[in-house]
Amino acid sequence: MTATAEAPAARGSSAATQQQSGSDKKQSASREGWVRRAPLLPALIFAIIVTQVPFLFTLYYSLQSWNLVRPGSRSFVGFDNYIAVFGDRVFREAALNTILITGGCVLISLLIGLGLALLLDRPFPGRGLARTLLITPFLVMPVAGALLWKTTMFDPTFGIVNFVLGPFGGGDIDWLSTYPLAAIIIALVWQWTPFMMLLLLAGLQSQDRSSLEAAAVDGAGPFQMFVSITLPHMRRYIELSVLLGAIYIVNTFDHIYMMTSGGPGTASANLPFYIYQRAFLGFDIGEAAAMGVVVVVGTIIVATFALRVIFKSFTQETS
Repeated sequence: MTATAEAPAARGSSAATQQQSGSDKKQSASREGWVRRAPLLPALIFAIIVTQVPFLFTLYYSLQSWNLVRPGSRSFVGFDNYIAVFGDRVFREAALNTILITGGCVLISLLIGLGLALLLDRPFPGRGLARTLLITPFLVMPVAGALLWKTTMFDPTFGIVNFVLGPFGGGDIDWLSTYPLAAIIIALVWQWTPFMMLLLLAGLQSQDRSSLEAAAVDGAGPFQMFVSITLPHMRRYIELSVLLGAIYIVNTFDHIYMMTSGGPGTASANLPFYIYQRAFLGFDIGEAAAMGVVVVVGTIIVATFALRVIFKSFTQETS
């Protein structure tokens, strides 16, 4: 009977020991996790201070009626600024211009970048020099690039574009006044095509060459190999290029400010430039803050959807 009584006690002691050991392991793993994350804490704190604190102030200002030219008129108005934003015709035009500029620039630069990446993926004499020259536009400061296109390329009197089109009857076009959106898109395509080219070239160079050689042995042509093998492999790189390019280009301000100043009228103003006009030319801090919040929320929604699509493609590729 004594042995029978001691057996449950031993089992209970063993279970308690195992439970204590499991708790110690969890605590040890938690400590190790914090030790690994500790070096990242300063960067995280800095990112919160730089991004989230200003956004909280923007949310606060968006609920205020605050015009800098009327001292003492600051007051709480709730969501009146948001109602005014969605009823603003110019804001809707700026949103449409933003979509046109971003979509047009991303699509055109992606196609040109893919063509250049396909050329650079083939060995030929001087490939390194050609790659360096093609990357150069991306290294030019945006303000300098905008001034270059405004004064050297699109000038109606001395511009290179009109000089080239002169023999064909198109040498007297004032591009920045007649086609402001097209002029901005062309300048942005010149600036961002190297970025797309580099991302797509990395995807091409990561492709397994043995599958292409096997397809060539089986009699597949270059177009068939591109459509059936290369393009599916490039899907995630194309999606990443579109996402990053759209995130960067949607915030374009330099080219619009330097080339057209949003004109003629508001024909070429995008959302960042229109928010700048409302805040620093119209001095309406409350409505400008509401516009900023709307743009940030819309961008987060679109970026979240795009990131899910990309992560899904990466997961499928891994599996």
